[in-house]
Amino acid sequence: MTTVDPEFNADTAREARRARLFTRISAADKWFQVLGLSWATPVLKAAAGDNPRAQIIEIWRLLIVPILSICAFLLLWATLAPKVQTSLGAVPGPAQVWAEMVNLNEDAQAKAAKRAKFEAMVEERNQKLLDAGRADEVKQVAYTGAPSYYQQIWTSIKTVFFGFLIATVVAVPLGIAAGLSPTANAALNPLIQIFKPVSPLAWLPIVTMIVSAVYVTNDGWFAKSFLISSITVTLCSLWPTLINTSLGVASIDKDLVNVSKVLKMNTYTKITKLVLPSALPLIFTGLRLSLGVGWMVLIAAEMLAQNPGLGKFVWDEFQNGSSSSLAKIMVAVFTIGIIGFLLDRVMYALQSLFTFTNNR
Repeated sequence: MTTVDPEFNADTAREARRARLFTRISAADKWFQVLGLSWATPVLKAAAGDNPRAQIIEIWRLLIVPILSICAFLLLWATLAPKVQTSLGAVPGPAQVWAEMVNLNEDAQAKAAKRAKFEAMVEERNQKLLDAGRADEVKQVAYTGAPSYYQQIWTSIKTVFFGFLIATVVAVPLGIAAGLSPTANAALNPLIQIFKPVSPLAWLPIVTMIVSAVYVTNDGWFAKSFLISSITVTLCSLWPTLINTSLGVASIDKDLVNVSKVLKMNTYTKITKLVLPSALPLIFTGLRLSLGVGWMVLIAAEMLAQNPGLGKFVWDEFQNGSSSSLAKIMVAVFTIGIIGFLLDRVMYALQSLFTFTNNR
């Protein structure tokens, strides 16, 4: 009878556990890449004992160097900011901007409490009227207080996604048509070359006049300012998606196209089963670019048209000219940058879900 060394069994089990752990870390690495946390993979691998020296080099490159860069930026900012004097005083440093961010948060909470109190009072009044049998006097009164900082952020996010959605609905079918048909490509290419470089500041007056002339109702689904901003976003952000979709469709392997002809696929089947799966990586690249362009365009449009959102917040603070205005504007700048980064991560996550990439 053969006896098995207990130590051999223990070593085998330990190696199996390590292998399973490394497999889980490798699987999690895809999502760390999506979330912008690629440094977490070498940290976990080092903790699991996988070539610690090589992992330390990766941790230095992916985590320590970016942290040192941020610290150097903050130090340089804090040193140089007090030396730059403006009409509103010295440029605020990191400490002043942080303090103003805390103030904006407290102000948002106070405004939320005030709004909740107002809505509770309206609800209580209406309930008393109902109890007294005076239902005809019940009415909903809209809160007219100034929006908080968070409400303006939410307004901008809703606007950019609405404009981006319209741009996607328009650009993807046109891009597919241009990629499949040389005639459609020849028809669309001059329009793309002419309108792609147009600034949002040029589109905004045209959109404003057209929306004001066509959308005359005051009780529609959307506010007029919302439509103006979102359509401006659409006109400026659809081009990257259209171009990348066309390029992705046109670059499909010719053998696959020949197979579709042999199988006598109809147009719908060809697009859904062949064209879209093959072109998705480039389509998502275009979508990511379009969303980034749309976010930048939106802020400029809100500033110029004075439509609700972060752009209007920045312009109002610039016009306000108080001692805290510069710090508030810088808070908005960082907010715009962080939201832009998060929007890109959202699109990258969707791309990872729907396409096959090297990270899978």
